[in-house]
Amino acid sequence: MDGYASLITACALFVGTHFLMSHPLRARMVARLGENGFAGVYSLVSLATFGWMIWAYRQAPMGEMVWNVGDAIWVVASLLTLLASVLFLGSFFGNPVLSQTSGEALISKQPGGALLVTRHPMMWGFALWGVAHVLIAPRADSFIFVGSIIFLALAGAAGQDRKKAALGGDGWSHWVANTSYWPRLLQLPKVGLRLWLAGIALWLVASWSHSFFGAYGAGLFRWL
Repeated sequence: MDGYASLITACALFVGTHFLMSHPLRARMVARLGENGFAGVYSLVSLATFGWMIWAYRQAPMGEMVWNVGDAIWVVASLLTLLASVLFLGSFFGNPVLSQTSGEALISKQPGGALLVTRHPMMWGFALWGVAHVLIAPRADSFIFVGSIIFLALAGAAGQDRKKAALGGDGWSHWVANTSYWPRLLQLPKVGLRLWLAGIALWLVASWSHSFFGAYGAGLFRWL
């Protein structure tokens, strides 16, 4: 794994600093830096470590494909990225947790849109995007790079649940009882037509833009 040492180190720092700053170090950092100062340091560290990840990923050897990637896998990956787009956009609408709603105020909130699927639509959007890219690029470099993002998204969502449970009281318990950590795919038809249309638009733009980064056509554009 010598050729992947830089990539592994960058990914470990990206994931590790996220967890440290989000949980054990957060209170002390906020007390010393204030909320705005903390947000600034958090963003700078995240951008720096993620930038290193991208650089190391491009420098790492590609390695051999672990399985053959045919049209069937591309179809599955394309559908996963479409779902990821819908969930990601849906995380910005009607999400009381994202807007820092107090724990007790959650008692009066009912989930709608993407929150009918999961209370962590943004995190699952990142995770499903990652799974799709691992499916079509099953190489060591992808397993390390994309796997780190998947792990951070899903473990981070679980960590958020634990932190909110400790602070949120009855309001958070009510919210958890009416939402799900795991995606409830049968709820997808209920998220709303506008969200689906917005998600499809984002998916089409993101798929089309792959060619500008020297990648294969993605989504529908693979076959057009």
